[in-house]
Amino acid sequence: MFPFIKFYNLTSKGFLDKVYPYRKTLPKELRENLVKYFLNPNNQSNKKSKGIDSRIIAIQHAELISKWIDKLEITDEMKNPYEFKLILRGSRDGFSPNKFHEICDNQPHTIAIIKVKDNSEILGGYNPIIWKSDGNYGVTKDSFIFSFKSKSNVKNYVLSQVIEEELAICNMVDFGPTFGFDDLAIFGTDFYSGSCCNRSDYEKEIRETNDEFSVEEYEIFQIMKD
Repeated sequence: MFPFIKFYNLTSKGFLDKVYPYRKTLPKELRENLVKYFLNPNNQSNKKSKGIDSRIIAIQHAELISKWIDKLEITDEMKNPYEFKLILRGSRDGFSPNKFHEICDNQPHTIAIIKVKDNSEILGGYNPIIWKSDGNYGVTKDSFIFSFKSKSNVKNYVLSQVIEEELAICNMVDFGPTFGFDDLAIFGTDFYSGSCCNRSDYEKEIRETNDEFSVEEYEIFQIMKD
């Protein structure tokens, strides 16, 4: 039952009334992370953010990604949070490169969120420029890729900034959202089954393995501010 509860979208009162009485039934790591989160007043001040329509990440992931975009420290407060507008969901729109490019080409400021099949990993990347299908690379100094070990622990992450600006964004027509040569490469005919992460043009590895993986779900968000 726990994967379907959006814990981090709750207010402190909602957590106290609806979750805390049943805390002993929660996995220990999740329970401790939730208590720390809802005891932190900075997290509650950020409830003014607009929420996120995601099956993969929660609001606290979106807030952290927003800070990375604005190059803020983790402890900094965002006075005007980004809105994450869902424009593609694999389980709704399909897992083909054609559909990705049909929906996402020419859309600036997008976040790709990928749930790896058969484990708890979440991968993603930020593209501040537009996606294309021209077979060339998009140039930017502001893109980054990242990973979270699981949805329940936002603090366990890897953030990797682009180092080869000329190769930041890969615009291959047969690929989904791809960053660098294959730092985060999403491709394959069946649920992007040939996807992989091999460090090349970004500063860090975001996975502990270079093995190929399949995509269980993926979402593309366009970010904007009022």
